[in-house]
Amino acid sequence: MALDALVVEYASEVDRAPARTRVRRGHRVLLWVVLGLVLVLVGTAVAVMTEDGRAGILNPGAHGFSEILYALSSAANNNGSAFAGLSANTPFYNVLLAVAMWFGRFAFIVPVLAIAGSLAAKKRIEVTSGTLPTHGPLFIALLVGTVVLVGALTYVPALALGPVIEHLQLYAIH
Repeated sequence: MALDALVVEYASEVDRAPARTRVRRGHRVLLWVVLGLVLVLVGTAVAVMTEDGRAGILNPGAHGFSEILYALSSAANNNGSAFAGLSANTPFYNVLLAVAMWFGRFAFIVPVLAIAGSLAAKKRIEVTSGTLPTHGPLFIALLVGTVVLVGALTYVPALALGPVIEHLQLYAIH
């Protein structure tokens, strides 16, 4: 969430300095925000394209895709759980999920600590009429909008290939 807040400050900077951070190189922050999303989507693509990845799927088709997508989303962002239909205890999935979990954890910790150190070393600036307050409703709305927009643009296409297709297939049978 801290990286998302920096993205909002970078995006809202139009000839003015953000209230706290004075982010001038926000494109680097954008790369770290996208990293978790890339881990999930590239890992899912690798698992779907390889024979070892497809061998662990109990339910082929849209549900199998959802199983892989959930396993990688969980490994890169949360605790590493998987659906019961995915045989995740194979060498292929052990390595793939471990890499996603490692990069999902440590690839975020290092840059966030570096950004925190950089922000701590900066001088405080005076608040002016052109400063975006980070405690106001506009900043909160921009933060929520950024999180929803980045999440939607990332996961809606994948969800359309998985759960939505599975739902349509279920009702096409009946």
